[in-house]
Amino acid sequence: MILIGIGGNLDSPRFGPPRETLTAALAMLDRESISILARSGLYRSEPVPGSSQPWFVNAVISVATKLSASELLAKLQRLEMRFGRVRGERNAARILDLDLLDYEGAVMHTPTLVLPHPRLHERRFVLVPLVGIAPGWQHPILGVSAAELLARLPPDQQVEPLPC
Repeated sequence: MILIGIGGNLDSPRFGPPRETLTAALAMLDRESISILARSGLYRSEPVPGSSQPWFVNAVISVATKLSASELLAKLQRLEMRFGRVRGERNAARILDLDLLDYEGAVMHTPTLVLPHPRLHERRFVLVPLVGIAPGWQHPILGVSAAELLARLPPDQQVEPLPC
């Protein structure tokens, strides 16, 4: 299973508010040799760590691709740039964020890629949508399901489902 987290909290000059931007990004992924197999609902979530920036819209998708993990990450980062993502300060507000969460259970730590995503097990905004599409997914290092990881989190991170 290959999992990608998708989110954003700034309007895109080209695509509009975050919800519309995420929808456009999902459509573009399908044209980039990345087939979406499953898609969670959209969720509204507070910034983590807490700040005064706008709340995010988040989702998780499961995909199929012939790209390697590093090729997929590079493609995701190019897509972020096409949407106007400017990389700067960590945890800053952004138009589009595409995170490679897991690549077929691989465990990697290179200068450009860490798998599984190093903070996915701490983030309700990732685990809630992940449980929606793959509750039995097992964290490759922790050996714990997504549903169990979510149950372990304190309830302090607010995540709300958005209507379809």
